[in-house]
Amino acid sequence: MDYSKKVAGYLLKAGAFKVSLDPLFTWTSGIKSPVYCDLRALISDVAARDEIVAAFVEMIPLDVEVIAGTATAGIPWAAWIAEKMKKPMIYIRSEAKEHGTKKRIEGMLLPGQKVALIEDHISTGKSSISAIAALRDEGGAIVDSVFAINTYELSSAAEVYKAAGVKVSTITNYSVILQESGLDSAKVELLMDFRNDPAAWAGKHGL
Repeated sequence: MDYSKKVAGYLLKAGAFKVSLDPLFTWTSGIKSPVYCDLRALISDVAARDEIVAAFVEMIPLDVEVIAGTATAGIPWAAWIAEKMKKPMIYIRSEAKEHGTKKRIEGMLLPGQKVALIEDHISTGKSSISAIAALRDEGGAIVDSVFAINTYELSSAAEVYKAAGVKVSTITNYSVILQESGLDSAKVELLMDFRNDPAAWAGKHGL
């Protein structure tokens, strides 16, 4: 089943995809962006949640042994997916604890287990690459796939995942969201140009 447009609709209805040209959003990476995704509203929408979890379950191979969520936004999705698939679930802290065992991985993970990493949204890819490194180095896991609700489709992120030997699968994406957004064609074209060259986009358009 193709969930892409339907999930994009849920995302837009929830106000999880925001557009602003003045002021621009500033991402954690420092990029000045006309768009910002905050998918946390979707965890409160039961209908959207059910559709998204169903889509994830269809995407994730049955031979995956453990479902892992990135902290914090990936954790609820990983929990619902793990329950649906009857798989163990773990999560990865963004940074190691400063006390106790000082580990990043929470939950039971055995060396050699195959893990599916769950993100809510992919921008630069840095958070999931960091989580993958922890799963491989600290946990001895096999991680070759990341699953997310949405991606900005940045070529720089694709290169980062390729270098890590990881395949990325998403339910919907930036292009589909813009197609479903109802924005006029000139604004869609402007926003699509951001995807093509985010670092230079603001200067190019005098913003």
